[in-house]
Amino acid sequence: MRVVTLGVHVLDVLVRPVDAIPEGQGATLVEDLRMTAAGTAGGTALTLAKLGATVRTAGAVGTDPTGDLLIQLLGRGGVDTGLLVRRADTATSASVLPIRPNGDRPSLHLLGANITYGLDDVPWDAIAAATHLHLGGPELIGVDTAARILAHAREHGTVTSVDLLAPGVLGSFEQLAAALPYVDHLLPNEDQVLGFSGEGDLLAGVEKLRAAGAGTVAVTRGGDGALVVGDDGTETVPAFAVDVVDTTGCGDAFSAGYLRGVSLGRAPGEAAVLGCAAAALVAGGLGSDHGAFDLAAADAFAAATPRKTAGQPPTG
Repeated sequence: MRVVTLGVHVLDVLVRPVDAIPEGQGATLVEDLRMTAAGTAGGTALTLAKLGATVRTAGAVGTDPTGDLLIQLLGRGGVDTGLLVRRADTATSASVLPIRPNGDRPSLHLLGANITYGLDDVPWDAIAAATHLHLGGPELIGVDTAARILAHAREHGTVTSVDLLAPGVLGSFEQLAAALPYVDHLLPNEDQVLGFSGEGDLLAGVEKLRAAGAGTVAVTRGGDGALVVGDDGTETVPAFAVDVVDTTGCGDAFSAGYLRGVSLGRAPGEAAVLGCAAAALVAGGLGSDHGAFDLAAADAFAAATPRKTAGQPPTG
């Protein structure tokens, strides 16, 4: 698997546990504070590399120290960062994430250089030479730009996948429609399906996205696992029963595991099992890069770990 992950790169600063922000000039002690590479391109790249893919990542970061650290962290994780472009006049995207004791993670986010990425920055030859292109956060670069990139990948036989960044409440169908005919695997969460489709029912939202051209849609549903909808029907994949420390990067880890499974010839439902396993392994610690697992370890975890009781799949 030779994959280009293209799109959003973020430096996360994570602090846990945080019950509340101290008032005024107050201070409180915490158990852990880490900085990690993250984002729908950067975070996915890290887990894909763990699972044995050859990964090159593309996007925009600043020339600031934040960008230096982000690139260093990606490189340490086995990701080729040579396709990243650097902006002297824009800061690197970053987030501060105070992690609550239950694993929830409110965010203080700086958009930064991600929104400056354009067609002149795209590594067209690298995409054509890859087996897979994963585009994370197409709504930040614009649907027309995303469609051009995905169409180029398709023309060269590169398998395409897309994950979304914006919460569903900020989404609209027009932000995606032009790109969907070029998407082999769409990997949103449940809230994004509802928000971007404009539907009030999950399956109706998925079918609207598929009718507009998307191939297989694998929807993450948090503690309810995943819902996979493709030409062969609908499959519910339960989540694994694990103690959650931090949910940061779990969606990106699912994307990586799912896509790695697809690259190995696994059926979409089985690929989603690997996606859920990768997400569960990342959730066991702080940050998108948590866990020293590889493909064999993720598969062994999936085989040995109990799953949550499967809920009924949503009905249309």
